[in-house]
Amino acid sequence: MSQTEALPFRLDGRVAIVTGAGRGIGRAIAQVFAKAGAQVIVATRTAGPGEETVRMITEAGGKAKLIAVDLANRDMALSLVDEVAKSFGRIDIVVHNAGVFPIVSIEEISDEDLEQTLNVNLKAAFWLAKAALPLLRAAPSPRLLFTSSVTGPRVAMAGLVHYGASKAGLNGFIRGAAIEFARDRITVNGVEPGLIRTEAMDVLADAGQQQEMAAAIPLKRLGTPEEIAYAMLYLASDQAAFVTGQTLVVDGGSLVVENAAAED
Repeated sequence: MSQTEALPFRLDGRVAIVTGAGRGIGRAIAQVFAKAGAQVIVATRTAGPGEETVRMITEAGGKAKLIAVDLANRDMALSLVDEVAKSFGRIDIVVHNAGVFPIVSIEEISDEDLEQTLNVNLKAAFWLAKAALPLLRAAPSPRLLFTSSVTGPRVAMAGLVHYGASKAGLNGFIRGAAIEFARDRITVNGVEPGLIRTEAMDVLADAGQQQEMAAAIPLKRLGTPEEIAYAMLYLASDQAAFVTGQTLVVDGGSLVVENAAAED
């Protein structure tokens, strides 16, 4: 991803935290934001993938810093914001993208899996927003952004009820926080990805299964992490200053099909 490539939206001089930025959608968001001029804090649970994201950004001419953090832990989530505040003296954008999704039925889910899913996917939204609020209030164009999902808020999937519940809750957080923070000019929005070709997708489905998934999508393909990242870039930009409390569905048209079989 070339740092010299022109972008329609700019984030020059802004400091952006991107969680879950070690791979997939989070890495793409970090890269696109850096290309748009932001200094990106790459927040990952394990250092190795985050170091690779930082390397890719810096080699392309961007600015990035790695902070390893487990967002299932409240104290670590708060320390992430504290470390960024101490290092940069400002926070303009927080993108909570990190998410976990162990595939397990309601009958078999453990308390540990449920707690981790809710902590990372939902409760961390509260922790990060609350901790970053003082610096966001001081920012010229403050943004809180979240990677939600179509799974939970709009559709359901067996084995992912806990994940879907966490994302439905996240959408409720987005709408409520948008009202609470409007007086501070902080916009709160999210993106709901559909089926996106990521490393996680490659683990969950083989090539044949992915082809079947793509065939059911009106655009006849899976989405890319970059397509989610560019949607996030718009919501982070000055051009989206009047957009708040919204989630943008990026799913290739899947949700508008009444019956996929009728499309064939």
